[in-house]
Amino acid sequence: MTLTQYLVAASVDGYIADPEGSLDWLFQFNDTEGLMAHVDAFVAGTGAIAMGAATYEFMLGQGGPWPYPDQRTWVFTHRDLPVAPGTRVELTRDPVEDVHARMVEAAVGRNVWLVGGGDLVGQFAARGLLDELWLGVAPVVLGGGTPLLPHRLAGRLELLAVTHFPDSFLELRYRVPPADGTPPQ
Repeated sequence: MTLTQYLVAASVDGYIADPEGSLDWLFQFNDTEGLMAHVDAFVAGTGAIAMGAATYEFMLGQGGPWPYPDQRTWVFTHRDLPVAPGTRVELTRDPVEDVHARMVEAAVGRNVWLVGGGDLVGQFAARGLLDELWLGVAPVVLGGGTPLLPHRLAGRLELLAVTHFPDSFLELRYRVPPADGTPPQ
């Protein structure tokens, strides 16, 4: 069964980017033992990706080849953005529920990854299209920035797993209740 998952890292105080929109605070954990292998395994189980324009522009700004050549990627935007030749990136203005159906089909039994940002993920969640939250918790306090999820999720999250990494980095994996707040099955 294809799951729609939000894998994201946040500071202890709940921000995914600092006040300047930077992720430099997070890159210090790239050498944390086992963390990148864990993320690589997650990505290998992903067949389709969604992200917002700001996340996409950030990724383009990192230089190098597109990091997800095996996954079809939808970028939700109302602007014209560059698309590198040879990538499987599609720009869309369509409603998330319409694109989600195409994403599940494109995933071919693998999962759908909502890369970010939080506003886009909130749109999926509000329509009952978010199954799991994989929350990396970095032991830093940013004091402001881009919030993890600027939308309320109805109901209570169900904790499925906790993974401890060196350097005090944690991952909390939650099942997200349906949009109407009924308990997960």
